[in-house]
Amino acid sequence: MTRFFSLSPRLFLVVAHAAIAIIGGISVGCYLILFPPYFRGWPEVTPEHSVAGWAVNEAAPTTSVEVQLYVDDHFIADGMADMSRPDVVAAGRAKHDKCGFNFVLPALEKGEHEAQVYVVHEVSAGTYRTLQRLGKPLLFKVP
Repeated sequence: MTRFFSLSPRLFLVVAHAAIAIIGGISVGCYLILFPPYFRGWPEVTPEHSVAGWAVNEAAPTTSVEVQLYVDDHFIADGMADMSRPDVVAAGRAKHDKCGFNFVLPALEKGEHEAQVYVVHEVSAGTYRTLQRLGKPLLFKVP
């Protein structure tokens, strides 16, 4: 069998590492575009049977962000994090106080449930929309 080209083992390793670095860079770049690290926030289940919290976009700190609530992996509600939260500003987590949200939970069956809040992120001028979860899943019980 005839070889069309021949690489020394050392040159092969250099080329292989370069290819891995390029592919890794492209992967990280795509990840940062689709799932930006600049959304911050925290949700909690309140005693008033709602999921409330705050969310900010650190890349655009004076704009409100869209948030969505899911309970037991089912979409429940969509809204803007634009309620006044001066405590978040006082804690240094936001630059403006219009970063709060509050979703009233629907009637749920008795037992344990899991709520998750996501920030909606538009990519490529709204061509794509991705979700980034805020905090950890919230486990709660309906008596």
